[in-house]
Amino acid sequence: MIYSNIIVLEEFDNVKDLVVIAVGTLLLLCIIIIILFIIFQKRKNILVLEQKESEKRFEQEIGKTQIEIREETFRNISWELHDNIGQLITLAKIQLQNGDTIDAVLETLNKGLKELRTLSKAINPEALKNISLVTAVEQEINRFNRIQYIDAKLELKGEEKTLNPEVQIVFFRILQEFFSNTIKHAKATKLCVTIDYKETSIDITAKDNGKGFDKENIENAGIGLTNICKRAQLINAESTIDSIVGEGTSIHIHYVY
Repeated sequence: MIYSNIIVLEEFDNVKDLVVIAVGTLLLLCIIIIILFIIFQKRKNILVLEQKESEKRFEQEIGKTQIEIREETFRNISWELHDNIGQLITLAKIQLQNGDTIDAVLETLNKGLKELRTLSKAINPEALKNISLVTAVEQEINRFNRIQYIDAKLELKGEEKTLNPEVQIVFFRILQEFFSNTIKHAKATKLCVTIDYKETSIDITAKDNGKGFDKENIENAGIGLTNICKRAQLINAESTIDSIVGEGTSIHIHYVY
């Protein structure tokens, strides 16, 4: 009987030990879960903060890009006022002094008025938001040809698709920087832009026949080119710049919708 009680007590102790172990294990698991939850929350908060900071930087970069587009546009307008409209007004004055017919003078002045109307649209800061990328680039190409800065052309492939306005702004600024470099630094005589709309992506290529540069020293290639890759990264686009000394420079941008 005593032996039997001893066995029962031992079994009770064993059960008691198992319960203690089970409770301890549960407590440990709870503590681990709580610690993991706290770590997860901290990391989540950090990621949310980083995302907000990233969105803030993106908005700042877009704002900066818009300002740069306007500044470049105003510079272009000043050149056009001097090189194109100014010359038309001067021509009309000379025609009057030389006694040309009123019709000839009016034709010159009407041409100048038409150029002014074109410029007034470019001055509008909301212009790029209200037109497509193709139209915006086409206006630049037409302006180059009209003022005879360079022999430029635009090739459009595929069916044009609507782009996110912020993406469009970045694309236009990249091309604007390339155009500026082509005219001011590359001393090119020809410029070709190709916009290729595909099912899930767009490819944009701009190429000139300027003096080119050594790709190992892209920093010395001219103002703007060194920013192209950074701007492409801003919208998760891929960009490459190729150049051969004496043959020209090209950029290629690939973007997935």
